[in-house]
Amino acid sequence: MAPTTGVAGGHVERMLERYRGLALGALLDDVPDGGPRYLYDLVAEYPRRWGKGLRAALCLATCRAFGGGGAVGLNAAVTVELFHNAFLIHDDIQDESEQRRGGRTLHAEYGVGVALNVGNMTNLLALRRLAANRAALGSGIAWRLFTETELMMRHSLEGQALEIGWIRDNVCDLDADDYYRMCLKKTSWYTCIYPCRTGVLVATGRENAVDVLDRYGWYLGAAFQIQDDALNLTGDYARYGKEIAGDLWEGKRTLILIDFMRRCTPEERERLVRLLSRTRAERTDAEVRWLHGRLLAYDCVESARRSARDLALAARREGERALGAAADTEDGRFLLELTDYVVERAR
Repeated sequence: MAPTTGVAGGHVERMLERYRGLALGALLDDVPDGGPRYLYDLVAEYPRRWGKGLRAALCLATCRAFGGGGAVGLNAAVTVELFHNAFLIHDDIQDESEQRRGGRTLHAEYGVGVALNVGNMTNLLALRRLAANRAALGSGIAWRLFTETELMMRHSLEGQALEIGWIRDNVCDLDADDYYRMCLKKTSWYTCIYPCRTGVLVATGRENAVDVLDRYGWYLGAAFQIQDDALNLTGDYARYGKEIAGDLWEGKRTLILIDFMRRCTPEERERLVRLLSRTRAERTDAEVRWLHGRLLAYDCVESARRSARDLALAARREGERALGAAADTEDGRFLLELTDYVVERAR
């Protein structure tokens, strides 16, 4: 696959920047001024930090690739970004994460109560954006966008429940299929499938066509998540922007960790189970360093990356099939080139 520093990678970065700028500008313009302290000013905190803008770009590029012109998809893209940022705030609290996009998480900086309220307000602003579709697109499409959002949120919350349940119950008998099931629900639906479905819907108005990119989105989202898991262990903090080895501190059952559970010695497995049975606060630097070293020694990270590359190839094939002639447009090429980008990116 071509690295993101090549011609294709440069095109992806430019398109991401363009669409992120459009969505971010519209999002920030819509955040109310004034109000109580620790609310609207913090709604804008995560969006203003650097980010890829992948979800908004998927929505806008899909809309344009399927014939949507002008700013018809912008409201949907902003809705996607608002829900994403609300998820980040709440996810950081659940994971007890310390870093997000190169800075302290909202709950680490301002406390859990403030962060929860900001996340709830961000969701409310997203719902307000959904309601605005009635005037712009008509009641029928607006209602279908609402049902698409309900479906995305249900899948995402079910996926989150799987992940936090595994941690809470110290589940250690998982396999790759368990991970992919969780990943489909938690990551693929809201990162890729939902943005693509809403982009198709606002472009075409055809309710029976919204699923045309579902397979593309499923494979792309899984590849994206596995690369994120790998970067969490091997990335450069200055570029990655999140706590290195944070997944190990949090006890997340990544494909990388599941592979190690399958291949490690009985003694290593016993030590791992004991480590994972403790809370984040109870784990020590030495234990996390040991586990980090074992994952690298067993080549679990590179094994997971190979799986991500296979998924990215599958996403490209599905994208080519679904896009048809639109694959030769600027936005069609961008959607296909994203399959390389998600597995070669450094942040």
